[in-house]
Amino acid sequence: MDAQEQQDPLSDEPESETTSREAAGGPPAAGDPFADDPAYRAAVVDLLGALAYGELTAFSRLAADAEMAPSQPEKAALARVAVAEFHHYEALTSRLTEMGADPDVAMDPFIAPIDGFHDRTRPTGWLEGLVKAYVGDGIATDFYREISAYVDPWTRTLVHSVLEDVGQAEFAVKAVREAIEADPRVAGRLALWGRRLVGEALSQSQRVAVERDALAGLLVGGLNRPGADLAEMGRMFARLTDEHIRRMGRLGLSA
Repeated sequence: MDAQEQQDPLSDEPESETTSREAAGGPPAAGDPFADDPAYRAAVVDLLGALAYGELTAFSRLAADAEMAPSQPEKAALARVAVAEFHHYEALTSRLTEMGADPDVAMDPFIAPIDGFHDRTRPTGWLEGLVKAYVGDGIATDFYREISAYVDPWTRTLVHSVLEDVGQAEFAVKAVREAIEADPRVAGRLALWGRRLVGEALSQSQRVAVERDALAGLLVGGLNRPGADLAEMGRMFARLTDEHIRRMGRLGLSA
């Protein structure tokens, strides 16, 4: 279809409506939008299920971390971030329901690996919790944003919206830098903690990418959907590492 046909407001061509709607990041036609591509639909369900459980655990962790806050304003600030994460969870489960998928079933394959990551990286105090929320969650955010390059505009818009910083970055950077300024000795301990987090988070991302066939298929592509070759996969994980180094620098920590 040429550009003139796409811009014709009187056109009643269904494909034109769907194409323009999806290109704008809006919903495709009514019903299951991916019914004709079950492999891709399974990948989108996996992606949204993983994100939904990640947002749910982020809410519960941040709410718990708020209890360790040294002052009421800091407690309230972190609680607000936790509430925003829960709203992201609701948006993701709502989309899964729209697609005809059961959100609980979609999240189930990711419960054990995500819980395992958090069990292995349980912070021992307020500052470690902040570094984890900024650095550890940041790696997961970057990973899912990279994957979103291979989904349709409708799904990509949702993924980007739930991955937006809701204030946790500025809050964590300010609190950690102030703590280091007050006691420079904490910098070394937090730097080691950050290095541990990046190792665990990258391993977790790789496991998610290869152990779920649907997500792996999304990355490698399909008949009508280009994916990433091995070289691009390598560049993707290099970008994740570069972003980690940038975040550590913002905190005033060496990577």
